[in-house]
Amino acid sequence: MAGQSTIISEEAVLGAMRGVIDPELGDDLVDLGMYLGCEIAADGSVTVKVALTTAGCPLRAQLQRDVTERVGSIPGITSVHVLTSEMSAGQKKELMARARRRAQDHPPATEIPGRTRVLAISSGKGGVGKSSVTVNLAAGLAARGLTVGLLDADIAGFSVPRMLGMEGRLEASKANSGDQARIEPMTKVVGPGLIKVVSMGFLSPEDEAIMWRGLMLLRGVQHFLEEVAWGDLDYLLVDMPPGTGDVQMGLARMLPRAEMLIVTTPALAAQKVAVRAADMARKGYLRVAGVIENMSGFTCDHGEHYELFGAGGGERLAHQIGAPLLARIPIEPAVSIGGDRGEPAALHGGEAGRVFAALVDAVLEVAPLVEMQGCTARMLDAVEAAVAKQA
Repeated sequence: MAGQSTIISEEAVLGAMRGVIDPELGDDLVDLGMYLGCEIAADGSVTVKVALTTAGCPLRAQLQRDVTERVGSIPGITSVHVLTSEMSAGQKKELMARARRRAQDHPPATEIPGRTRVLAISSGKGGVGKSSVTVNLAAGLAARGLTVGLLDADIAGFSVPRMLGMEGRLEASKANSGDQARIEPMTKVVGPGLIKVVSMGFLSPEDEAIMWRGLMLLRGVQHFLEEVAWGDLDYLLVDMPPGTGDVQMGLARMLPRAEMLIVTTPALAAQKVAVRAADMARKGYLRVAGVIENMSGFTCDHGEHYELFGAGGGERLAHQIGAPLLARIPIEPAVSIGGDRGEPAALHGGEAGRVFAALVDAVLEVAPLVEMQGCTARMLDAVEAAVAKQA
C-alpha cells in the first residue's frame, strides 16, 4: 500500500511500544531502554528493533507477540517484523539500575508501619554468626523497652526460634468479621519490651528440610511482609539468608527503606565475600548502616588473647565500603550456650552482655528512631491501615 510511510509515524510506533510491558521487570520497553527504534517501509510494513538482556531470553516469544499485536493495531500498518538483539554489558547494567529505581519508587504495600526502622542483617557467606547477632540485637533492643519485629528471612536455614527459646505454630485470625485473616506473630516479652517473631520454624519441623527454589523462598518472605499482623513496631530486624540471591534482591524491592548491617568475621576471605553484600545493597539503593565483626578473638581464663580467625576484617570492610564499624564481638562460650538454651547472651551480663549492649548503643546512634509524637507519620500509618481494611 504505497504512501503509507507518510501516514504511519515513528511517534505512533513509540506510543504503541509504551504499552508493551516486560513481565519480569514490570515496566514498558521504552522506559527500560529495550526499544531501539523502527523502520517504516512505503508498503506499511514496520520493523521494530528490540534489545533483550540475553539472546536466549525465555520471554522472547511473548515480547515478540506483544510487540506485533500492539504495533500492528496502528492504522495503516500492514505487517510487523520484530528484530531482536542482545544488550551489551553496559546496557544491561543501565537497565537493571533503571528497574531498581522504579522498584524503589513503586514498592508493594506491606504490613510494616511507616514509622518502623527496618534493618536487614546480612552476610556475604554463611557461618559468620549472623543469626546469633540478629537475635542478640533484637533482645538488647527489647530490653531497652522497644517493640522489635524479627523476621527470619532465612526460610530454608531458620534458627531464630531455637535461639530465642520459642515454640508454637503461627496462626491466622481476623480482627473483625469482615477483615482479611492475618498471621499473628509469636511474641516474647523481654523486660519492658517485646519481640514479635515470624519464622518458618513455627511452620515446619526443625529437622525437616525445606527444598524450595529461589522464587519460592522470596514468595515466603513476601507473605511474611504482606500477610502478618505486625502491629506497631519500633524496629524490624530481618535475619537474611547468606549471599546475594533472590531474597536479597526481593527485599530491596519490597522494603526500599530498609538499611543493611553487614556481619563478617576477621578473616580476609570473609571480608572479601562480605563486600559483595554491600555492593548488592547499594545497587538496590539500600543504605549500609554499619559493619559488625563477629568472632573477633578469644580470651581464655588466664587472660591470653587468641585471634583464631585472623584480625582486622571488620575494620578493613568498613573502610572499603565507607560504613562505620559498629562492634567487634569476641568468641564467648556464653553466646553459643545462650543460643542453644534459648537465652540470648545479651540479657545475661558478662563480657558478651557488655559487648551486645555497646552494639545496641551503636545501632541506636546510626539508625535512631524518629520521635513520632504529634508527627504526621503516625497519622499516615492509621490512614494506610484504614485503606487496607476497606480494600
